[in-house]
Amino acid sequence: MRRHAAWFLFLLFLMLGLARAEDSSRVKFIRIPDDAVQPQVVVSQGAVHLIYIENDAANGDIYYVHSEDGGAKFSRPLRVNSKPGSAVAIGNVRGPRLAVGRNRRVHVAWNGSQQSEPKGPSSAPGMLYARLNDAGTAFEPQRNLIQSAWGIDGGGAVAADREGNVYVFWHAPEPGRKGEENRRVWLARSTDDGKSFDREKPVWERPTGACGCCGLDAFASSKGLLYVIYRSATEMVHRDMHLLVSRNRGESFEADGVHPWNVGYCVMSTEAFYEDPAGVLAAWETERQVYFARLDPATGKMSQPVAAPGGTGERKHPSVAGNARGETILVWTEGMGWKKGGSLAWQVFDKTGKATHEHGHADGVPVWSLVSAFARADGEFTVVY
Repeated sequence: MRRHAAWFLFLLFLMLGLARAEDSSRVKFIRIPDDAVQPQVVVSQGAVHLIYIENDAANGDIYYVHSEDGGAKFSRPLRVNSKPGSAVAIGNVRGPRLAVGRNRRVHVAWNGSQQSEPKGPSSAPGMLYARLNDAGTAFEPQRNLIQSAWGIDGGGAVAADREGNVYVFWHAPEPGRKGEENRRVWLARSTDDGKSFDREKPVWERPTGACGCCGLDAFASSKGLLYVIYRSATEMVHRDMHLLVSRNRGESFEADGVHPWNVGYCVMSTEAFYEDPAGVLAAWETERQVYFARLDPATGKMSQPVAAPGGTGERKHPSVAGNARGETILVWTEGMGWKKGGSLAWQVFDKTGKATHEHGHADGVPVWSLVSAFARADGEFTVVY
């Protein structure tokens, strides 16, 4: 009951223009309900799709809403997880991920909570998935996609294309092995809009390991390329970013190194993708600084990374979006930590990648939360937090 009341007030605030605090001439802000965290936005065919977690960071519920008018009004929320309390937000890196595929079908994947079923060895939680039903009125019952690669820690990802392929990724140790250096990125693939999935397989043979408590992200572009970005843990200290690219719908992947970082601890980082008219943008963190780059739509190669202006610090959890004019907004959190909320900062870049005078800051990013940005049809930007 409290959730519905909170969402009603949120919708009322939107209509009154009160939920968009600290608006600039270029950037609008939308606050999700007070007890919600970890928003993620995907814009597809003109519609804005949004998910978030409510109720409990350890054993929470995922809700989905959408807007047909650029975020001015949203639909009533639908709960994604069919089993209450089966999602987790603790650590910022383990929350749900969203993709929109063929016929605007919505797909959501997330790390299962300790309350979720089934459990793997040593009570390991599953990699859970649910999709919107054919009528678009509710989500189908959630499913676990792990058959052998148990041991998730940092968050997984989901991607979907307009040909009916759905890709769910996570990282976990090879069966029978332990340690970050033995973790691999796994893929469970569907060719029928998420109705069924193949058994998971490792996406790359190189033994890079994976940063255990770091998230990864994935994206299927309109040009037919499938991207995955994750942080390695080679020899425990080489926690570099890696970009994997598939040109054959996940059958095989090529690698493109992104950023090296030698550090002997888990940095709990997240990444983001966004497709604008010019192609796909990627954003990530390295050495407490955030970066973005453009991915070549023909080759999948990454451009020279662009850093957020100013000195590094506790900059984390970036989000990126681009508009039809070639401008880009990079948004990130500051001051976030374990059991600690913080603030967000943003910077607009011109089509050459140069920082403009348009930048800003807003307080109030909750504990365990993230930020998510998108470009509106008018070419301006919105940040959800």
